[in-house]
Amino acid sequence: MKKTLVALFLLGIMNIMNANVSAQLVHPKWAQNAVVYEINVRQFSESGKITAVIDQLDRLKGLGIDILWLMPLHPIGEENRKGSLGSYYSVKDYKAFNPEFGTEGEFEMFVKKAHQLGFKVIIDWVANHTAWDNEWVKKHPEWYVRDASGKIQTQYDWTDVAKLNYASKPMRNAMTEAMKHWVTKYDIDGFRCDVAFLVPVDFWNENRKALEKIKPMYMLAEMEANNDINKTPAAYYSYAFNAGYAWTFMGASADLSAGKKTVADFKTIMQKNYAELPASVHKMFFLTNHDENSWNATIQERYSENWKSIAAMVYTLPQSLPLIYTGEEAGLARRLKFFEKDPVVFTEWNDTTRYSFYRSLINLHHTQPALQNNQAGSKFEEYSLTDENSGMVYAYKRTLGKSEVIVIINFAQESAHFNIQGVKIDPTKYKSISSLEIGEFHFNEQIEMPGYSFVILYK
Repeated sequence: MKKTLVALFLLGIMNIMNANVSAQLVHPKWAQNAVVYEINVRQFSESGKITAVIDQLDRLKGLGIDILWLMPLHPIGEENRKGSLGSYYSVKDYKAFNPEFGTEGEFEMFVKKAHQLGFKVIIDWVANHTAWDNEWVKKHPEWYVRDASGKIQTQYDWTDVAKLNYASKPMRNAMTEAMKHWVTKYDIDGFRCDVAFLVPVDFWNENRKALEKIKPMYMLAEMEANNDINKTPAAYYSYAFNAGYAWTFMGASADLSAGKKTVADFKTIMQKNYAELPASVHKMFFLTNHDENSWNATIQERYSENWKSIAAMVYTLPQSLPLIYTGEEAGLARRLKFFEKDPVVFTEWNDTTRYSFYRSLINLHHTQPALQNNQAGSKFEEYSLTDENSGMVYAYKRTLGKSEVIVIINFAQESAHFNIQGVKIDPTKYKSISSLEIGEFHFNEQIEMPGYSFVILYK
């Protein structure tokens, strides 16, 4: 009986602790329909300085951006460096500001101006590894993963970095203190955490608790449902992280665009993906980011004529935290070098043909309650189509109260003729955003859509 009472008491304590953890992870109101802009400071301007980014803040505000994510701002390691400038993710000093980007005072100015304009600022954080010439390597070799002979290990083909050992409590403390430094000194609003799934979830939980004592944080994990060191990846989102990556969407949408997957395939993949993680998680949907642009493909290479249709999904699918990467809104059509200086030049920034398109999608994402995340009563319905001639039309509806958003996309090159089962749409009762003039879409006995087109109808 005594053992039973003790067990029940411990169970009660655990339940209270779990309830407190869940209650503490509350998405801030400003993040419910936010849009992120990723800033590659090195390539953002010919100078590569943070002051050049300050000069563009008004433009980004006009675009509708809410959260500014800056790629790593730390000094970059020189030992085993890749290329002439090295990887931003090879951190030499966690508490220092990279002089290549300017001064600490100039970064303080950046954050202050950003906050005055209503932006939130998050910075990239690399907790899995350091540069080989980080002072921790010599002072605390026990803070690193080592082989039987005591040699510090690297990971994968990341030969410019040394793998940290999270069995070391002092190292964990030093890492958290370094993160606290950026919050207290610069008043940043959160972190994008590099390869978060390679770092134990209990560290992230402890870390967030320490950061929250300073100010509320927004935490974005570079992970989805990765289970490399933790077989229950959903645990990363129970307290530590507000948002994760949507790699599954990127891959499935690229295959859909290329005709390698049907709409039915896409639906199945995404339904499974949504079921893997809690419905409260913000999913960072994107057409590109720094990794994808540099190593894999440009938007044009990946999506070709369907890029606008994929963008329509980015801004209207459930749980979406849309991302725009440096130069994307200006139609950046090349892969930026990763280890070298390769700036987006003035003539590239001067292309504003996509600016109004992105601004219209961002405005929709901001103003339609049906598209806001974490809203009780919000509904998502995938339409069933009849008489469809291609199998490449995707249609769905988002609703919340009187707010209603309908998205219809034809991913095929050929025109499509179809009906939505049990639904008759009168487009005159909606406002619209489309890849064509609304008159080119016909909503008569059948819906007729040209190839590579989309329409978003909203009230």
